[in-house]
Amino acid sequence: MASMVVQLLGFFLGLLGFAGTVVATLLPHWRRTAYMSSNITTANAYMKGLWMECVWHSTGIYQCELYRSLLALPRDLQAARALMVLSCVTSVLASLLSVLGMKCTRFARDSLIKSPLLLSGGVCFLCAGLLCLTTVSWTTNDVIMDFYDPFLPSGLRYEIGLAVYLGYASACLSLTGGLVLCWSSSGGRSQRPRHMQRNQPLSPPPAFNSIYPPAPLYNPPEALKDNHAPSLCSLSSSGYRLYNYV
Repeated sequence: MASMVVQLLGFFLGLLGFAGTVVATLLPHWRRTAYMSSNITTANAYMKGLWMECVWHSTGIYQCELYRSLLALPRDLQAARALMVLSCVTSVLASLLSVLGMKCTRFARDSLIKSPLLLSGGVCFLCAGLLCLTTVSWTTNDVIMDFYDPFLPSGLRYEIGLAVYLGYASACLSLTGGLVLCWSSSGGRSQRPRHMQRNQPLSPPPAFNSIYPPAPLYNPPEALKDNHAPSLCSLSSSGYRLYNYV
């Protein structure tokens, strides 16, 4: 029962990480305009994401536009897109494998394939978390390097957006869920299935000697007349001596 609760905890942590990864991938708040001047009142605020670029006006109106050309995008943005999509696909695969490998499901119940399926789901959650963590760390490094670049105009400097922080949280949840699933699968692998435990005898079988007593020791037949050793000149046929009957 305790292992089942641990597996459910790891699965829901990985599922929350997957949901956060999807939301972070779709949100345009990866980079937002850095306010460098002393004047707080600004008319517009610009935000950039993986798929679109948005402008927020002081009147409260959002205007977003999707990137029209894929090849015209910078290479770091293309790589971030690919890594985040790959992280989402890996999370979907991890969810399916984890559902099939958990003890609370009916698939292959009391079978040895349960633990490898759960371990595969945990490893996939770990890979998804690492992919998401790599993307948001890369984006954070680019934003910080551009922000402290003295040759870059102040209007082109951006700060870290909300989607990056959400990506960090989602990566941590996916990594934690994957570790919990891997640990629970390794702990349940040492336990034998129920059908193997039922077939084991409750008590050891009785000893062989108690059922079948040992055969008596063989004693050679005694000589009928005398016990002296036969001489070479004595006649014998089929083991019987002639002088025994004389």
